[in-house]
Amino acid sequence: METRVRFAPSPTGYLHIGSARTALFNYLYTRKVGGKFLLRIEDTDLQRSTEESTRSIIEGLAWLGLDYDEEIVFQSDNASKHREIALKLLDEGKAYRDFTPKELPSDANIKEAIAERARQNQGEKNMRDNPFRDLSKEESDKKAESGEPFAIRLKVAESGKTSFEDGVYGFLERDYSEIEDLVLLRSDGHPLYNLAVVCDDIEMQISDVVRGQDHLTNTHKQILIYEALGEAPPRFAHLPLILAPNKGKLSKRKHGAVVSLTTYRDAGFVAAAFRNFLALLGWSAGEEREIYNLEELIKKFSLEGIHRSNAVFNFQENDPRHWTDDKALWMNAEYIRTMPLEDLLPLVKDELKSAKLWREEYEDGDKAWFEKTVDLIRQRFFTLKDFSQQGRAFFSEDFDFDQAAIDKNLKKFPDLQAWLPELADRLETVEDFTHDNLETVVNQFAEEKGTKLGVIMNGARSVLTGLAVGPSMLAVFEALGKEKSVLRLKSQIAWNQ
Repeated sequence: METRVRFAPSPTGYLHIGSARTALFNYLYTRKVGGKFLLRIEDTDLQRSTEESTRSIIEGLAWLGLDYDEEIVFQSDNASKHREIALKLLDEGKAYRDFTPKELPSDANIKEAIAERARQNQGEKNMRDNPFRDLSKEESDKKAESGEPFAIRLKVAESGKTSFEDGVYGFLERDYSEIEDLVLLRSDGHPLYNLAVVCDDIEMQISDVVRGQDHLTNTHKQILIYEALGEAPPRFAHLPLILAPNKGKLSKRKHGAVVSLTTYRDAGFVAAAFRNFLALLGWSAGEEREIYNLEELIKKFSLEGIHRSNAVFNFQENDPRHWTDDKALWMNAEYIRTMPLEDLLPLVKDELKSAKLWREEYEDGDKAWFEKTVDLIRQRFFTLKDFSQQGRAFFSEDFDFDQAAIDKNLKKFPDLQAWLPELADRLETVEDFTHDNLETVVNQFAEEKGTKLGVIMNGARSVLTGLAVGPSMLAVFEALGKEKSVLRLKSQIAWNQ
């Protein structure tokens, strides 16, 4: 049987990083065996589902490089099929009508009524304690024909157990006595989640369901529906949750943008780096290694490598400067520093375009300069945003000065206000503006002034780039060129900060 998996998000908000990891694990699992990765949008909550959320999901998957193999399935399009199947189970006596008084129109109220009966029954909750469960077909039909509202419930057997072999947690079972008679259709004819999921998974020929641990309870319920329909359930694997640093649930409501995948895309994360980071949240290849490209992840991935314990996303909850996991930031920096330059250049181009710093000459006459400069400055950067922020001085004359750098490297050495313009005059006479020639001039200048070379270099760095740290200053001189280096060394802008 062909391996067919699905990622089935609800479009009621942005793509949560937990959902993104679920999509990634599904993708790796099926790509390893040459199967199919499908996308189903579970938009049955019509009041909360939005086109914007659907677009966010699709864009997020595209950013991570998780391509799906068939047309997107929208669950709401199949509602009529779900209703037909519920009615079929009703006709076969596997389900029953649960008539709801007009003052209690919702399924939630039905549950409360059953709970109240349980409380009256000395606290013993009887999952089969429903007055309509054993109503004869004739009586049920008569009440329905008279217009009484009703939900349709699956008739769960009095005794027995559901069980399955989970791909992560092993053998799991649950007693029927712990499962209520499932609502298949609400009184308004709306199919409920468990019915819709089973129907769609059957129609899509899903062979494996890989989803979050929070669905374990649903799995036992869905197995009952498979059995009622006479269908073999798929294989199941449930993933550990991703928790906040305090070991609480990582939620959209509480943690806001921290849990949104688009936050990391828009903050300058490299997709391949964040994908790598997500893969290691709750999974390991069993080796002392952390950097994997997509092909390597596919080759190494297995359900056996998924941890049973929950993963923790270690961001600083009370410090907005540390909104992301330090490991994610470290990994992103590793990718920026080591990824093939030809892969990095288009990402830098997009970032410079968004910051209105891009010039078409960077793909024409200044192409070699652009490539060399990006390769030079990427070594200390953590995100793509750094190219337009910390690296702005290489692409624009309009850049900011870090006050701490000015105070440390310039104002502590007031002689530099006269010395740096003098150095500019020396550099202006250098015909071959390259590393070795520049080194000779700057070393000689520092000796003449009787100061440490670092004082000259650090001061020059602050007026040329606005920063306290960066690549070798000789390389910075060479990258900026003679004209810009001379003009900036003579400028008094930094001294007026």
